[in-house]
Amino acid sequence: MSAVRKSTTPSRQISYRMPAEWEPHEATWLAWPHYKQDWPGKFEPIPWVYAEIIRYLARHERVELIVNDSAAEKRARTILDRANALSDNVRFHRWPTDRVWVRDSGCSFVVCNERGTTALASGHSPATLTGITWQFNAWAKYSNYQCDSKISASMVQAANAAALPPTLRKRRVILEGGSIDVNGCGTLLTTEECLLSHTQERNPGMKRADYERAFAEYLGIKGVIWLGCGIVGDDTHGHVDDITRFVAPDTVVTMVESNPDDPNYEPLRDNIRRLREASDQNGKPISIVETPMPAPVVFEHRRLPASYANFYIANGVVLVPVFNDPNDRVALDILADLFPDRDVVGIYSGDLIWGFGAIHCMTQQQPKA
Repeated sequence: MSAVRKSTTPSRQISYRMPAEWEPHEATWLAWPHYKQDWPGKFEPIPWVYAEIIRYLARHERVELIVNDSAAEKRARTILDRANALSDNVRFHRWPTDRVWVRDSGCSFVVCNERGTTALASGHSPATLTGITWQFNAWAKYSNYQCDSKISASMVQAANAAALPPTLRKRRVILEGGSIDVNGCGTLLTTEECLLSHTQERNPGMKRADYERAFAEYLGIKGVIWLGCGIVGDDTHGHVDDITRFVAPDTVVTMVESNPDDPNYEPLRDNIRRLREASDQNGKPISIVETPMPAPVVFEHRRLPASYANFYIANGVVLVPVFNDPNDRVALDILADLFPDRDVVGIYSGDLIWGFGAIHCMTQQQPKA
């Protein structure tokens, strides 16, 4: 089966484009950590990791920070102030959340495709920033997501954007932002394990072509590169932002495992093979930059989804999860070469990853319209 499939939706019908992460941002969205059960026995350092991330982001763009209530805002302000991370570039929103993974619970911001002519479904002008408000069901795994399911609509309203609920056959489409990655020109990365498996099935009955149709209609996608599986320990069941990421319109960084006895070895090799067979929206090959995995991170006898691919690209900076591993330096050097105009900063994530997510999972970009 081919690793890339072209959309069957004519380009003249595409009205939206999801910008690449490296395109200019208006802001980054995060939610302040509070749910201790996501880091049982290790919650204490997590707010300080957030403070470090916010300190770097706020130097380059506005940070839209979601807190549960006034008491949570007070605690967050105290920690941010002590960490020299509190500034006028941090704006607070008092909305209750279940968890902090805004990449997945939040909306996907898109802009009007220049070739598009269709007005937005909400009646706004096509030039308006739009939030695709995917339905969220906590990765088809957890039951406490009622607050998080409302976050995308709140983000859209706060951003003064148009809201566009994605539907297919009169059903709302369930999707997490961590399950996709785009090059901003019409090509999207995802995995079969996440979207096509019956395990943690988000949209029963939706097939490969259905997802491609939704991506074309709502994100302006012309071609989808289907990778196979994610990494061991990922409780989302195969999010692509732990394995392969676009770093330029024609280039991806993809994780590789050198130990043939490691359970990630063969799945990551299979993804490399698929990438070599793939092409971009113009039919051109994809340039592949291989990056080594860190050594296994294990806590309480459980393998955690530690990966350098979970980096976040912001205005002027790239934040990269690191794990006190010899390959930390290798990954940072690779990304520094790929982003010479940005500071590439390692954020220690050995504690953060106990929540089964890292820097990309917790952030969501709001592009400049």
